[in-house]
Amino acid sequence: MGSVKQEETHGKRSSSMSFAMRWKHGNLRLITLSAAISIAMTFMFLVLLYGTAVKSVTVVVNGEETVVETRQWDLQRLLDEQAIAIGPHDEVSVPFDSSIKDGDRIVLTHAIPVSIKADGKIETVHTTNKTVEGAIQEAAIAIGDEDKVSPAMDTVLQADEEVTIVRVDTKLKKAEHIIPFSVVKTEDADLEVGKEKLVQTGQKGLKIEKIEEKYEDGVLVSNKSISEIVERKAQDQIVAIGTKKPEPKVTILSNSSPSIAKVSKDGEDFNAKKVLKNVTLTAYHAGKESTGKGPGDPYYRKTASGTEVTEGKTIAVDPKVIPMGWWVYIDGIGFRRAEDKGGAIKGNKIDVFFESPSKVKKFGRKKGYTVYVIGPKKPVSS
Repeated sequence: MGSVKQEETHGKRSSSMSFAMRWKHGNLRLITLSAAISIAMTFMFLVLLYGTAVKSVTVVVNGEETVVETRQWDLQRLLDEQAIAIGPHDEVSVPFDSSIKDGDRIVLTHAIPVSIKADGKIETVHTTNKTVEGAIQEAAIAIGDEDKVSPAMDTVLQADEEVTIVRVDTKLKKAEHIIPFSVVKTEDADLEVGKEKLVQTGQKGLKIEKIEEKYEDGVLVSNKSISEIVERKAQDQIVAIGTKKPEPKVTILSNSSPSIAKVSKDGEDFNAKKVLKNVTLTAYHAGKESTGKGPGDPYYRKTASGTEVTEGKTIAVDPKVIPMGWWVYIDGIGFRRAEDKGGAIKGNKIDVFFESPSKVKKFGRKKGYTVYVIGPKKPVSS
């Protein structure tokens, strides 16, 4: 009996276990789905609970900071809640679909319109940059080293700011300048008065000048000379000016020459064949200082005419003016005879002989004398 009972008990238990297994297997999908729904609902509950919790968020708009309390769970809802409009050019520190957490800091910067005038056109940009330089960079406008920007690059921008860019271009050019030559006049003692002679032909010089030209937006605003180089010097034109006085026309006198004046001097009356005006008188002696000859020289104290020099008688003359051997009367000096000549005695010039060098020195040079040319005979009795 005991054994029978054990077999029955085992058979009933096996049947119960098989039924449970069959039920579990048949409802596995249902069990899995139920578990998933339960988890999802729990998650949604938690999300809803978290999202609707009050959060403290710092909102910075254009540098102005505000702390707000909100139950919103993403940025867009928060912005709508705070009536903060965001334009297409504005900047936000986080994406619009970002979730909001307690303690978040959100920075918003509104773009402002800025007009930039450059290269003959005006461009309006909406920028969140703070300075003129930032706006220009955002507009991708290149600035040259010399370009002028107004207002200055570091100026803080205001809405509707007008920025002007002036293109500055510096150019270097060369200019050629002709250097005129000078005319230099020099005296020429071998050339007669009133005559000129070209000694050297003048040549123009050349100077190269470097000029710096500055243009603003294509308009010349300044130019300045930065260097000058003389490439070719000018050559003076030299002209000789004659200073030689023409020799006076000389009338060759002879015994047959007629007398032109009847003169009375020192109690003597005589006829003059020629009257010389404005004659210059000098003096000489027989020594080396005057003649270059001294004692022992065979021509010492000898005149060009062969006579011996005699004070009170001998004079040196220009034979073309006063014939050798002729007598003359010199106002203030007296009668003298033309017996000598010299290289420096030309024209209306007479050298009077004295024995003493001291007398010669004392006599010196005298001008403005009148000389009467008489002839080969002295018009006196003795």
